[in-house]
Amino acid sequence: MEKIKVGIIGCGGIANGKHMPSIKTVKEVEMVAFCDIIEERAVEAAKKFGTPDAKVYTDYKELLKDESIVAVHVCTPNRSHSFISIDALEAGKHVICEKPMAKTYAEAKAMYEASVRTGKILTIGYQSRWRGDSMYLKQCCANGELGEIYYARAVALRRRAVPTWGVFLNEYEQGGGPLIDIGTHSLDLTLWMMDNYKPKMVVGTKYKKLGQQKNAANAWGDWDPEKFTVEDSAFGFVVMENGATVSVESSWALNIADPHEAMTVVCGDKGGADMFDDLRLNYVKNGRQVIERPSFAAGGVAFYEGASDKPEVLECHCFYNAILHGGEIVTKPEQAMVVTQILEAIYKSAETGKPVYLNEED
Repeated sequence: MEKIKVGIIGCGGIANGKHMPSIKTVKEVEMVAFCDIIEERAVEAAKKFGTPDAKVYTDYKELLKDESIVAVHVCTPNRSHSFISIDALEAGKHVICEKPMAKTYAEAKAMYEASVRTGKILTIGYQSRWRGDSMYLKQCCANGELGEIYYARAVALRRRAVPTWGVFLNEYEQGGGPLIDIGTHSLDLTLWMMDNYKPKMVVGTKYKKLGQQKNAANAWGDWDPEKFTVEDSAFGFVVMENGATVSVESSWALNIADPHEAMTVVCGDKGGADMFDDLRLNYVKNGRQVIERPSFAAGGVAFYEGASDKPEVLECHCFYNAILHGGEIVTKPEQAMVVTQILEAIYKSAETGKPVYLNEED
């Protein structure tokens, strides 16, 4: 079978660490085009992951002119997610865009509308959904084992792990700090478990208390306070249309002794669950409080031929299974755009000191 041709737009850390190695595991796919504003990055990626005749670009619009390319991976800073993805969809390509979907809800909505208009697949890189504990908990929630989930926490708290490379500290390029970077994963997980994408009201706060400090014992070396233009922590309180409550907690640097990242806590009227000490489910049985801990040591279901159990590989295979075989996309753009909507509302509330009411005009 002739392999489908794929292009990579953005050849930095996330492309090299996640996307391109995952694509290499899909036997029906080959990478034929690489684009980066720093040409050397694209050249190096082409040598390492591309076909012998792979092309290199510094302008993504030139890459999109290649009609043989079926799909693209958008691995650029957050600022350019929307317009690159929309241009790719309009050019007839299927798109997997790295998280978050976009800097703003308006941009994310435009991406979704472009996918509907063009009939092309669009999905967002929330690979935490593909972890064993996430998939197990999702099944429990979908089965109704927890009942109606009315309270949840989206937790992404680091003690001292500020990413000091690339443009992570650049508000213009990224749109924010830990909230939009890692808080987005936890919020996506939480809304997915709840199957609730109708936020009503958001209150948020953000801080830059530790980002101004030096010699802060950071996991990736000291940051430059002058270049630290985003928050170091941010928090949100979300009320959904059905009355459910979601707490959002994110930090790159926070004086907390027990950090957790890409975690969720969900509480229903029949039971609850958290991911703090592996996955724990809690409920009442025979008049006693019970905690259940599923084991993931024995391995799981082989979802796709040739795929490992790495979340990013399963995510990639899901994308190409949808393209090649009509399979279902797990991370739907209409879900991801609500994550962006809530994140934007937290930032807006933090800046104005007022609650933000959503969907009143929609």
